[in-house]
Amino acid sequence: MHVNDSRQISYRILDASANRAAEGIRTIEEFVRFGLDDSQAAAVAKELRHELAAALSRLNRAELLAARDTDGDVGTTLQTAAEYSRTEIADVITAAAERVQQSLRVLEEYGKTIDVEFARQIESLRYRAYTHHRQIELHAIASSRSRRLADAVLYLLIDCGRSEAEFVETIRSLSDAGVDVFQLRDKQASDRQLYERAKCGAVIAKGCDALFIVNDRADIASSAGADGVHVGQDELPAGMARRVVGSERLVGVSTHDIDQVHQAIAGGADYIGCGPTFPSTTKSFDAHAGTAFLKQVHEETRQTPRPAFAIGGINQQNLDQVTACGFHRIAVTAAINDAEDPAAAARALRRQLLG
Repeated sequence: MHVNDSRQISYRILDASANRAAEGIRTIEEFVRFGLDDSQAAAVAKELRHELAAALSRLNRAELLAARDTDGDVGTTLQTAAEYSRTEIADVITAAAERVQQSLRVLEEYGKTIDVEFARQIESLRYRAYTHHRQIELHAIASSRSRRLADAVLYLLIDCGRSEAEFVETIRSLSDAGVDVFQLRDKQASDRQLYERAKCGAVIAKGCDALFIVNDRADIASSAGADGVHVGQDELPAGMARRVVGSERLVGVSTHDIDQVHQAIAGGADYIGCGPTFPSTTKSFDAHAGTAFLKQVHEETRQTPRPAFAIGGINQQNLDQVTACGFHRIAVTAAINDAEDPAAAARALRRQLLG
């Protein structure tokens, strides 16, 4: 082990951090260009990259290159499992944004030992990057949720369970069996218990590439990091729920007639629940919209399509009546939760939906 002089150490750190920052900025810029097709955001990303290059031009390029010692960098052999864990584009953007922000801070601090004006320019760039990358991250997260919602066919309502361990196992096992969306609905649970389960469920579901929604409580959905909130006709309107959970989260709305469907779509709902289709052991209604309602929704929302989940008393025996209406997405409770083998029931329902 040898000790280099202070200036060479600073230049070695600056060189490595400059490379990391530039790579991270470019990674985000490519997503903005090719993923979002957003020319304005792409222009900002390009400006950040050019501003970094302009600031770095104040440093002695020869000294930067002379200080570089990739073969001797002990950090190149230190790896973690998380470095290779990117399940979706949103994870790539988050990692890139964090890399840029950290690298810019390092450039700013060590740059003070070489050129104070360079450090000032990097500080200004760092704050701009915070703002820009926050917006891009939110876009990426929203895009990821919308993609998973569009692919979803099987939606399950669950309660808090008898324990957190049971709750976690339910999500993991049923996700493996084909459940795409989990909604936490438990009218008997306290706010604290709902929050704790929602916080836990959001993490577990994300790891399973499933969506996790909270029933009614937009505040809990937002604070717990859930993918969204589902509201009924007696709860917050979709627009108000959106103000609570933000544009990056999903808002679902229960509908019982075609007017409510149109209102939900106009109000900005990301998806709708349509029913009740059949009598249910989970929730009682004075009347049932039935399959006629499903046919009406299928016909009248062709110009304003939203993912629509048929709900209410649906099971393996009557599912064919639902799919005959043009519905290939369902939300269920008892059909899976009350089955002797919930995982087998989920797999069977999914096969019918996709068949």
